[in-house]
Amino acid sequence: MYTWAKRQTRRIGVIVLLTGLLASVAMAGSGFRGPFGFGSAPSPEEIAAVDIAVGPDGAGLPPGQGTVAEGAELYQAQCAKCHGATGTEGPRPRLVGGDLPVKTIGSYWPHAPTLFDYIRRAMPIPNPGGLSDSEVYALTAWLLHQNQIIATDAVMHAETLPQVQMPNRDGFIGDPRPDVR
Repeated sequence: MYTWAKRQTRRIGVIVLLTGLLASVAMAGSGFRGPFGFGSAPSPEEIAAVDIAVGPDGAGLPPGQGTVAEGAELYQAQCAKCHGATGTEGPRPRLVGGDLPVKTIGSYWPHAPTLFDYIRRAMPIPNPGGLSDSEVYALTAWLLHQNQIIATDAVMHAETLPQVQMPNRDGFIGDPRPDVR
């Protein structure tokens, strides 16, 4: 005698099986073949296109530059609808002002290049990665200025951004375990 839970479990199993079967058929027809019968090894060009990591020390920062004024215009067009006109309103997380435990750029982030990296990869929400490197430098400059970290006339680029001294740069403790880089 089947109970309701057993019937539901069986239905879910059938759905999972059919989904896997359909995915297998789709991959078989696509012509990709890797070590497990599907997929392919990425080319060096494909790897380079997504290898955009920027380290806390600024390693990997791309060419380009941006000013606080350019960032102000971009922020209003790209970011204000989620973070508010000044970065202190919502509905998304606050970016400006605040002291710990409120995690904003000025109170929490330890390194300016990682701010650039995050904006470049994840913003704006409707089109992550859709900003040019110069636009990301400009937004980073505006946000750092709004948090009273850099001057109004500052220009951010690969040489100046790593030199920015974030207020919480000493607020993190490194991991001393030998197996962790």
